[in-house]
Amino acid sequence: MAEADLDVVIRHLAKQQNKDLMAAAKSRRDRYNALAAKAKDKETREKYKQISKNTMAQGVAAARRLQTSADNAADSYARSMRNAAEAHAAKKAVKKTKA
Repeated sequence: MAEADLDVVIRHLAKQQNKDLMAAAKSRRDRYNALAAKAKDKETREKYKQISKNTMAQGVAAARRLQTSADNAADSYARSMRNAAEAHAAKKAVKKTKA
């Protein structure tokens, strides 16, 4: 990644973080499912199953927010670099016409 644009790096890091976050959420979900399987009564089993569902829903929502934030940051960076390049080219064109 020596010459990679920063927007590509941002997207790549976000993808890695997204994978790690989803793996942690799935691990936690599996833990609660295991507790539900070991539960003695129906009420406790349902409680753990609900916690498992909520954990996964929160993990998915957090991953989605993370991805959206990274996409916005990468798009903003790319747009600002593009605008800076266009401004620089316009500045050069003005200098040539004056000379």
